Amino acid sequence: MKKTLLAIRALMSVPKDNPGLVKAQYIALARQLPMMYFILLVNTLMLAGTHYAVAPRWLVVYCPLLMTLFGVVRAVEWIRTRKLERSPEHMLTALKRTNILAPFVAVAFTAWSLALFPYGDGYTQAHVAFYMAITVIGCIFCMMHLLPAALAITAVVNTAFVVFFASTNIITFVATAIDVLLVSIAMLIILKAQYADFTRLVNMQAHTAKLSEENLHLANQDSLTGLANRRQFFSRLDTQLSHASEQQTRLAVGLIDLDGFKPVNDLYGHSVGDRLLYQVGQRLAGLLDDGVHLARLGGDEFALIITRVMSDDQLQAFGEKICASLREPFLLVDIPIQISGSLGIATFPDQASSAMQVYEYADYALYQSKRHRPGTVCLFSADHRQQLNREGLTEQALRRADLDREFYVVFQPIVDIQTGQTVAFEALARWQSPELGSVPPCEFIPIAERAGLVNRLTLPLLRKALAAAANWPAGMRLSFNLSAHDCGSEDAAQQIVELIRGSRFPAACLDLEITETAAIQDLPQTQRTISRLRELDCGISLDDFGTGYSSLSHIHALSLTKLKVDRTFVTDIHLDPASFKIVKSLVALSQDMQLECIVEGVETTDELDALKTLGCAWAQGYLFAKPMPACEIGAWLEGEKLAKAQAV
Repeated sequence: MKKTLLAIRALMSVPKDNPGLVKAQYIALARQLPMMYFILLVNTLMLAGTHYAVAPRWLVVYCPLLMTLFGVVRAVEWIRTRKLERSPEHMLTALKRTNILAPFVAVAFTAWSLALFPYGDGYTQAHVAFYMAITVIGCIFCMMHLLPAALAITAVVNTAFVVFFASTNIITFVATAIDVLLVSIAMLIILKAQYADFTRLVNMQAHTAKLSEENLHLANQDSLTGLANRRQFFSRLDTQLSHASEQQTRLAVGLIDLDGFKPVNDLYGHSVGDRLLYQVGQRLAGLLDDGVHLARLGGDEFALIITRVMSDDQLQAFGEKICASLREPFLLVDIPIQISGSLGIATFPDQASSAMQVYEYADYALYQSKRHRPGTVCLFSADHRQQLNREGLTEQALRRADLDREFYVVFQPIVDIQTGQTVAFEALARWQSPELGSVPPCEFIPIAERAGLVNRLTLPLLRKALAAAANWPAGMRLSFNLSAHDCGSEDAAQQIVELIRGSRFPAACLDLEITETAAIQDLPQTQRTISRLRELDCGISLDDFGTGYSSLSHIHALSLTKLKVDRTFVTDIHLDPASFKIVKSLVALSQDMQLECIVEGVETTDELDALKTLGCAWAQGYLFAKPMPACEIGAWLEGEKLAKAQAV
């Protein structure tokens, strides 16, 4: 019994726990109830008109007037709601009010129509029966999307209709009552099925909308960190940029790239790397407020949209805070993992004028940070813009350059510190552009690397270096730099091997220099390339040793023959105890691993004396000689012989 009562109560109540259904019902009723009241009032006025001459004034004038006033007010209220935004709570309240009013309205109109039945002849009485039958059918159809109200109206009107007309003992009215009852039952069955379909359709739409929202959320969310992804970043950047333009406020974009992330992946595996990225995202998110939006663009690159207005000094301090936070250890394995993050920041509208431009400027500032001061923040400036414009011109000129005619090599001696004699020359690229004049390698090589053009330079420069070196005295070595593309491409490696084989210079006297950063981009392919070069008996030097992410495992894996100590450790080594200790350790490491050690950037006799104290064997730098063209090498070597003979 209790379950039955609960079921009836649920059937006659508005479903408040389904907001989507409530909204759909509200919208449907806002369209249909004005029509219901129009039908009801027109029929009411017509029934009052047919009884005007025979029924009391209060029944045919005052009651219809009150019912008309009520119907017009309710119809206007529903029409007005079509143009207004309503909250879910307001919609639910309106449906509940309609559900409560429905049986009372049905009672009022039913009682009024039955009160008219005793007056008039058989035609007017038939009109009352017709009025009740057609009205209840119209109300059922107009209330079909609010099932409890439709059921209440049907129950009130049909019960009164059947009981009243069946009790008249007039066979026509009894038959009419039975017909109306059967039709109403059939309509209610159809109505219930339609309402079930309506509810199911609404629920399916809600489910589809939820899935669509979830898919949209997934499409805009980075699955690893839970942060906004690249797609959402650029979408939000466009929105925030439009807002900043309208409000004439400043906006900044920051790009963060982790320093030292790849070695963590290589050493500990991708699962630890993924956990590290997650913790980086969490740490960054903890530093930010509502005025800064954080996203992960992919790999180990994160991005910021800074909508809070900041001056350059404030942005600098904010960036330093982020970089300092990233230098704090991450506890993922048995030992703390230490990385850092470089940050580039660009601003709108004072520096950039569009979303793509502010992003590119931030990327350039990041590049400058990683190139000159990794682990720090760099703000894009007017000087950077001029430099970027020049780099753009340089890149275009590089793409149009005649490599054989415009590019050439010069050679810097590598000297045996103990004897002072030249034992090798390093080939260095030079560019004499007809458009730009002499372009230093510190400008065009980074541009060539960023633009993917550096691989075009290797073969013509190596060909020229080998051709020049073929005329040197026997045993003189040649050192030549390879790019990341040369190490990481099977085709590039094959072309280099074929060029070396076809030259007149002995491969056993050739040292090919690679940087560790380039090597570990694709360590397996680099190993295959080095293996092929070692088969030719070429030497392999690790350039800029100590400045990258050097590890003994990489040194062992790369089958090296030489290490080159970067000049940053050599400058003022006699005055810097830390540099002295570092070079001492690197020299000892080279000796222990039976690798030759070359020190770069020696410029003063004090630096040379310090290196002699440490037992260094080979060195190069401006103290010995600046890079020279191939035509001057013969005179240089003759001068050395002469000096040696005079010394003896």
